[in-house]
Amino acid sequence: MTTLESSAAPSAAAMTAASASAREGAARRFPKFLRPSRWAPIVVMVVVLAVLWQLVAEAMPYLLPPLDAVGKALASNPLYYLENAWITLQEALIGLAIAFVCSSVLAVAVSEVPVIRRAVMPVAVVLNVTPLVAIAPALVVAFGFGPEPKLIVTALICFFPILINLTVGLRSVPTPVLQLYRTVHASRAELLWHVRAPSALPYLFAALKIVFPLSIVGAVVAEMFAPGAADGLGTAISLASSNNQLAVVYTSIFILALMGASLLAIVTAVERRVLHWHETHRSESE
Repeated sequence: MTTLESSAAPSAAAMTAASASAREGAARRFPKFLRPSRWAPIVVMVVVLAVLWQLVAEAMPYLLPPLDAVGKALASNPLYYLENAWITLQEALIGLAIAFVCSSVLAVAVSEVPVIRRAVMPVAVVLNVTPLVAIAPALVVAFGFGPEPKLIVTALICFFPILINLTVGLRSVPTPVLQLYRTVHASRAELLWHVRAPSALPYLFAALKIVFPLSIVGAVVAEMFAPGAADGLGTAISLASSNNQLAVVYTSIFILALMGASLLAIVTAVERRVLHWHETHRSESE
């Protein structure tokens, strides 16, 4: 009896270990985004928000329209919203591209030359705290009723976060690493390309997570405050508000939120691919 029991115990333990490893292998093969722990919380949150929306819409119809009214507004004229969303998206991305190029060049100069840093950073701080929407009418006077004022406002709104984060990232290299490269007589260009730029990538992606959705906000604000604007979701919101069309207003807001969330998701996916070597993403994957 003792021999049989001792031989049965290892086999049971082996079966338990095999089943556990099989479950782990199945969990690895199962896509992460399909696991209930991934999608269940957001689904529950969306349902709760929808219920709260309906309750507020019934109690205060002058504040929120019912969700079915928003759906009907979108279904009645989807081309109208798509065309205006495309115009707003173009303004946001072009303004963001201008801000990215200008701020990247300036961040390199600021991180490399102390005199430029002392001259530029105070002005950048003042620019950041300036209410940029107040200069939108002046930009219309200077550049006309075309897209230029909206692009300038969007670029200015996105400029400062990229400049600050990228400057901090370029200057975040540990001193021993810089001393090591200097002992082998590495040039400034080699230090920038091989040391400072990789060190600044996490800071750059942190800034992009802010400015990509912020570019949508900047484009909409510029459309609303730049006189003469004829297209874009910001203009659609202004016209619908003046005509008391709450469903159109909130449909436009919903599309803007979806655009911002999509841009943020794209940046996050690119960050995980580019920074797979970084310790934060290694810990997430584990």
